[in-house]
Amino acid sequence: MSDSYKKGRGAQYNPDNPYLKLSLDAADWDGIDIPEEDILQTQYFYDRPKKVLNKVTSPDIPGEYSINPYQGCEHGCIYCYARNTHQYYGFSAGLDFESKIIVKENVAELLEKELRKKSHKASPVMFSGNTDCYQPVERKLRLTRACLEVFAKYRHPVSLITKNSLILRDLDVLQDLAKDNLVHVMVTITTLDEGLRRVMEPRTVSGKQRIKVIQTLSDHAIPTGVMAAPMIPGLNDHEAPAILKAAAEAGALACGYTMVRLNGAIGDIFADWIRANFPDRAEKVLRQISEVHGGSLGDSRFGARMRGEGPFADAISALFKLAKRQYFAGRQMPPYNLQAFRPGGGKQLELF
Repeated sequence: MSDSYKKGRGAQYNPDNPYLKLSLDAADWDGIDIPEEDILQTQYFYDRPKKVLNKVTSPDIPGEYSINPYQGCEHGCIYCYARNTHQYYGFSAGLDFESKIIVKENVAELLEKELRKKSHKASPVMFSGNTDCYQPVERKLRLTRACLEVFAKYRHPVSLITKNSLILRDLDVLQDLAKDNLVHVMVTITTLDEGLRRVMEPRTVSGKQRIKVIQTLSDHAIPTGVMAAPMIPGLNDHEAPAILKAAAEAGALACGYTMVRLNGAIGDIFADWIRANFPDRAEKVLRQISEVHGGSLGDSRFGARMRGEGPFADAISALFKLAKRQYFAGRQMPPYNLQAFRPGGGKQLELF
């Protein structure tokens, strides 16, 4: 690792945005390099969108709708599939993704407006389908909590997936939802190796802390599962049994996994990262990722993209299924209660 390596960040540079005809380099108008600390400082951009419930069209993703209070994610996970979406906002999938965060400040207001529509039918909303709804800025802005309070008010089903222990701040609202079978939580654990976690997911909590999150949520009767994701051949795929065992012992009711896929700019970002951090096995890992996706680092085919194909993918699948049978036999999430939904929030609408 060179002296110029940006510790605390996943991506180490900003690849070009294919949607932009012009781009900026690291020099200002006077030709003086921008100080490194300015590049590393996280910036927030406030947006007031017109819509926040997104229709899920992928057959690989459960649920009918998703909601994302933030675009971009300070966690900086190097493999994150959401990096490419930052390009639609005029930013890069690299350092920009984790240092320029778009905040949807009216998200709870728009959510409530949507749930009040006569045409709205109760169906689980996935929270978040793109970037982590409990990333660091949530501690201050509380947009995720505001949305959860809306879901609780209308007794509407919701699912959450996160890597951050900040979710424990909202135990009261989650318990309120859980008592009517209105919430599922999935905690993502990619690795229990703290050395790997520090460079691969630099601004997340440790794997051990995430196990404690599962334990605490389970102790409070909040249905919780674990996502061992993504599995990266030659890097963390051997950890699936240990992750499932630890999660099951902490009370997890369900488990899942996905295969890493490095679409678009993410392939180059990941390759740069692994060559800097694990030069001894970088080419082997990249080759094996390509082999599970038919010779490419990325894969957009429904079905195959989440699991991969070929001998390496089959071996990872078999290892996961064996661990699931061993540690999760007889366990499952309780079904959502779709009958509890209260249009209007359970309050009489004012006539005058």
